[in-house]
Amino acid sequence: MRPIGYYVHHHGFGHWQRAVALARMLRRPCTLLGTFPDSVTRAAPCPVVPLPDDAPSGAEPPDPAGVPGLHYAPLGHDGLRRRVARMAGWIAEARPALMVVDVSVEVALLSRLMSTPFLYVRLAGLRDDPPHLAAFHAAAALLSPFPRSLEAEGVPDWVLERTFHAGFLTGPSIRPSEGGGILTVFGRGGSGGDAAALALAARATPQWRWRAIGLLHGGTAPPRNLELLGWREDAQALLAGADLVIGGAGDGLLAEVAALGKRFLCLPEPRPFGEQHHKARRLATLGAAVVREAWPAAADWPALLAQAMALDPGRIAALHDPGALARCAAFIDAEADRAARLGQ
Repeated sequence: MRPIGYYVHHHGFGHWQRAVALARMLRRPCTLLGTFPDSVTRAAPCPVVPLPDDAPSGAEPPDPAGVPGLHYAPLGHDGLRRRVARMAGWIAEARPALMVVDVSVEVALLSRLMSTPFLYVRLAGLRDDPPHLAAFHAAAALLSPFPRSLEAEGVPDWVLERTFHAGFLTGPSIRPSEGGGILTVFGRGGSGGDAAALALAARATPQWRWRAIGLLHGGTAPPRNLELLGWREDAQALLAGADLVIGGAGDGLLAEVAALGKRFLCLPEPRPFGEQHHKARRLATLGAAVVREAWPAAADWPALLAQAMALDPGRIAALHDPGALARCAAFIDAEADRAARLGQ
């Protein structure tokens, strides 16, 4: 049985988490391709093709014109040359029935140039630029890891018609509880939080227990009601026990908050194409979260927390589909079967 190749973007950690969760459920053999440390890939449920890093080194010559149809194609980058060569070599040797691309316009078009159909993971936001539109047209289908109810206004009808809305893709959730107070989450894909601003928020609400996980910048002596926990392996357990979660609108955190049915104060982070801001606005419209587009002033926190605690947690829980992973894996397998039958 010809395999499925799954390209995993390495910015943040949500791409890897959903790729691993899907790989465990696919009927066809799957190989993940990406740039991740051994400490991460050794736990993968399937083979992994490690790719050379393509991050800018600073030594590349300037490319003032760029390429209108591509997002990232620097000249003179040896890592990018070796990365593309390794992917092309694997596709030529393994002859995958299908590639899943999460996400890269360049990898999607490489797959198509190598006569291999692909599913393109379409993230939220208004992505109507020429590179995205080229990938959307060339894809066998589009796959969005969020519910259709969180789509941005203005997405073309033809894009929506080509999209399989998988819903939030998260593994089995643990039983939620309460009494853990406020948990603020700063994910790996963002720039981190401001420790001093967080301390001011905690001082303004001394009746609340605050805990923070993830990256924080700046040194400050936290008040007694604030714990700075850094990176934690038990993040899901901390989320499960929180009374209120504060964080950005990344797919990974939203998936967990929805699965656990937690009240959510959403502070969307800057992302290309307004990805998080579009999702946050839809959450607010649905009554599924309280949203602020910038970090609140210290004096605003008491009223803001009261507003967030008044949320009906059933609104955000309604966005969780416990069968989303299984439905998505079945869709990917079916697309691979179809491509194999057609001899693609």
